Amino acid sequence: MITEIGIVAGEIWHFLDQHGETELARLTTGIDRSREIVLMSLGWLAREGHVVVKNEADTYQISFRKT
Repeated sequence: MITEIGIVAGEIWHFLDQHGETELARLTTGIDRSREIVLMSLGWLAREGHVVVKNEADTYQISFRKT
């Protein structure tokens, strides 16, 4: 499972690099992965300090952390 989380984290990284800040639903459909695995991978990326996840209204906005 940890390998799959890492692979999906890489897919998220590439998606954000190509599309910029995005909503969780768009990210999930854009990389064609389940919401659960996307959330696990986002948690990994957030813990490592690579992404920011903001709760806005009824959705989450995901973006790269600005350095």
